[in-house]
Amino acid sequence: RLTMATPRRHGCMLCAEVVMCIFLVIAPLSTAIGVNYGTKGDNLPSPAKVAAFLVTRTNIDRVKLFDTNPDIVRAFAGTGISVMVTAGNGDIPGLATQTGADSWVATNIAPYYPATDISLVAVGNEIMDTADKNLIGNLVPAMQTLKAALVTAGYGKIRVSTPSSLGILVDAQPPSAARFRDVWDVAIFTPMLQFLRKTKSPLIVNTYPYFGYNGDTLPYALARPNPGVLDTGTGITYTSMLEAQLDSVYSAMKKLGFEDVEILVGETGWPTKAMDGQIGVSPAEAAEYNKYLIGEVSSGSGTPLMPKRKFETYIFALFNEDLKPGPVAERNFGMFQPDFTPMYDIGIMKDPVSMYMHCP
Repeated sequence: RLTMATPRRHGCMLCAEVVMCIFLVIAPLSTAIGVNYGTKGDNLPSPAKVAAFLVTRTNIDRVKLFDTNPDIVRAFAGTGISVMVTAGNGDIPGLATQTGADSWVATNIAPYYPATDISLVAVGNEIMDTADKNLIGNLVPAMQTLKAALVTAGYGKIRVSTPSSLGILVDAQPPSAARFRDVWDVAIFTPMLQFLRKTKSPLIVNTYPYFGYNGDTLPYALARPNPGVLDTGTGITYTSMLEAQLDSVYSAMKKLGFEDVEILVGETGWPTKAMDGQIGVSPAEAAEYNKYLIGEVSSGSGTPLMPKRKFETYIFALFNEDLKPGPVAERNFGMFQPDFTPMYDIGIMKDPVSMYMHCP
């Protein structure tokens, strides 16, 4: 794609005065990339600077937010970047009522849409892992009522879903044996998948080979050349842990009759730093995983059980977040330093070349 900015000429083609003509040549867009934009840091740039950086310097065309921070949502207005916003876990009981859902839409969507291209509302984050019966019981009703509120307000194009970890599965390996957890399969995921199918929205899963590897399986997790892992149920040998994880989700959905519902990868990534002595964690491995991920997603090759299927995917994360609790790795998944310096090169930066020409 070639973008050129040239001065408008009036009358004679020759300049009466010296006019500088600036041609901005931007390298072709390689692929669409999504990224999680978390804000648990005390050294992060302003939302306006972040939005401008993503537009002008990167090929990132979509972001996933963990809230509906007005400053951040507003910063992406008019940028062409699509935004996934998140309704907080604590909002779920209220969203399960029509009054609550209507009020939430009026407060968190109406002031910004469509200037900001809000593509999806995530209802909570990994609710099934909370063990909170009130949140779990209200999750699907909240999704249904929120969608109705969006339609009523004239925002029917905005999708509604909820991100889940792979903890929603049992017998996840081999992939062909995977199924949703007992009770949840009927009480939660059957009506959720019915809703997602009806509204043409994706099931969001957070897939992290990083959390499933050890020293012996590092090549499998990073999709390096490796002997592979045989699924005796299908005869397929997997050489990529990510593909195996996605096919596990697909198998669980198929057992309930919903294999046609799309899968969206809400989070996946690899840290640049972890506990001292942990094998397989450095900027080099983070670059290796994310470069593989981008190639896999952009190729459209799909997985063994989902050939040629494309997955909307969001890398975790945009920045390191120094205020996050937990292990060292939790604070070190960022692709960029706070001053926008890349932590590693995975081919997502635009390479502008400015050429200055002077008219006589």
